Amino acid sequence: MAKPPRRATAAHAVVQRIRDGGGVMDHGGVIRRHELSDAEWEFVRPLLPESLRGRKRLDDRTVLNGIVWKFRTGTAWRDVPERYGPWATLHTRFRRWALDGTFERMLQAAQARADATGDIDWLVSIDSTVVRAHQHADASARNAAIAILRTLK
Repeated sequence: MAKPPRRATAAHAVVQRIRDGGGVMDHGGVIRRHELSDAEWEFVRPLLPESLRGRKRLDDRTVLNGIVWKFRTGTAWRDVPERYGPWATLHTRFRRWALDGTFERMLQAAQARADATGDIDWLVSIDSTVVRAHQHADASARNAAIAILRTLK
């Protein structure tokens, strides 16, 4: 199976950023974990692409709640509850949004809002560990010796 594109990492960050400070919400009389609150949905809704052609598709909020549920619980796509719609629809929409930059736009908007309110500390941590290679990984000495031997022939 092919490795997901690098943009998928932005999707994971968006899901985490949306859920930070979340909690539970009242969704039709039932309190459910791992779902977007009304305030979170109002923030994300304008950033989602609209489909103007074809048949009516599954509600974006339901799909996004299913995607959030999947990543918050760590389960496979096939194990997402049916209340969020068919798992294939969730996966397809996730891949489409990851490829077209929707999750990157969400992440940038969430970061901009958090930065404006002073909720982000832009501290950078640099890792200064040393990576060592095996002694035989450096072939320059061997290549130099071979070049010298060739000149002696």
